[in-house]
Amino acid sequence: MEGNRCHVVIVGGGIAGLAAAWYLRQGGEGVRVTVLDGARRVGGKLLATEVAGVSADAGAEAMLARRPEGKDLARMVGLGEELRHPGATQAAILSRGTLRPMPKGHVMGVPSDLTSLARSGILSPGGLARVPLDQILPATLVGTDVSVAAYIRARMGSEVVERLIEPLLGGVYAGQADRLSLDATMPRIAIAARSERSLLAATREIVAEAPKDAGPVFTTLRRGMGSLPEAVAEASGAEIRTGVMVREMRRSGSGWQLVAGPVPEPEVIEADAVIVATPGPSASRLLAGEAPLAAAELARIDYASMAIVTLAYPREAFPQPLTGSGYLVPPVDGRPIKAATFSSVKWPHLAEADPNLILLRCSIGRLGEEAVLQRDDAELIALAMAEMVEVMGVRGLPRDSRVTRWGGSLPQYDVGHLDRVARIRAAVAGQPGLALCGAAYDGVGIPACISTARTAAARILDHLDPTGEWQKRADSLTS
Repeated sequence: MEGNRCHVVIVGGGIAGLAAAWYLRQGGEGVRVTVLDGARRVGGKLLATEVAGVSADAGAEAMLARRPEGKDLARMVGLGEELRHPGATQAAILSRGTLRPMPKGHVMGVPSDLTSLARSGILSPGGLARVPLDQILPATLVGTDVSVAAYIRARMGSEVVERLIEPLLGGVYAGQADRLSLDATMPRIAIAARSERSLLAATREIVAEAPKDAGPVFTTLRRGMGSLPEAVAEASGAEIRTGVMVREMRRSGSGWQLVAGPVPEPEVIEADAVIVATPGPSASRLLAGEAPLAAAELARIDYASMAIVTLAYPREAFPQPLTGSGYLVPPVDGRPIKAATFSSVKWPHLAEADPNLILLRCSIGRLGEEAVLQRDDAELIALAMAEMVEVMGVRGLPRDSRVTRWGGSLPQYDVGHLDRVARIRAAVAGQPGLALCGAAYDGVGIPACISTARTAAARILDHLDPTGEWQKRADSLTS
């Protein structure tokens, strides 16, 4: 503590760590915040760079608009007028070599409308005939958490899992339905699994209960989601230090000592409280000495790697105008590209930046498919170009291209994830002045990460100022 000011160190400068710094500022002038990140920049998986002269996201391109945390933070750091909504939202499935529309009324790929499902042509006749059997089969007992695939396959058959669920989950988690937790990734379906016999009937109820005027599902920023971290960092008033790798963390009296920098010349940083906002593996290493139970659980969270290939084509390269937001690819079809986004169609502001340019994003890599990511950038670009020629009939070469690799970027919410997170938090609860936040816990999306940041900041402020005066100040600032 310096005079009357408490020093809080945040390890990790992704959006969760930066949001935690901003929320800590709402505690008043009595808190000094330092953000440490081993990378050369802050922002984590949020990054925008130029392609063919247009600024476009190289990482996460959007955030859920129906959760308030992301939009609210953007507004509070001065980016409210930058928010943009998609111009196209209808995605397709590239199934058995043909682009087919996503059926209407699905919930994360779980169908509710059999007529729309049949018209889509995504399932084979046999796969389609299997789905309505859900309505007459005995109940599938779900006591504890199970995998997404296990439950949905039992109710609707394998093809629904392979050709609808897998591509949707692959787009969010780059994971596998046979491993991913039903409770953690499809909570509304999980509730239905414990209360309804028919999944089809339950999904229809979920769709019917959804608000009809909720507005767009996603939103982004005019200069890309990559513009959010810098704005949050500046608004937080925190000291931002990049290129500083924290190697160790230990108790020091009522506070903490962090050891950073190279081993021959270590830097010891004193803190009254610490927020760890790094991915699971690095958080595990930092907590090993003081919170070994939490560290052991964090070490068990797997991470998937992926790459995004962005291509910029002249508009005349496409024989037909692009429609829809893009398409997803079932892994059962064995294609290296797992998804393609028609960025210039999905986000009209990108088309306005250069009306003669079409920007596309191709996602490559799922859990267990790391071999394809070992290819060099030129090979990944060639794969994406070949995909566009085959699927979209593109003619000629792109004007520009960009490859962005995200190694170990997406946490896998395997079966039992919610219980694991509960054990991690219970272990950390016994460590005063310590909190965690990030994508490893309650959701991989930007609003979910921001929510964990706010919770972590509140825990630290409660520790530093148990009178609750900080909450009154924060309420007055954010109201």
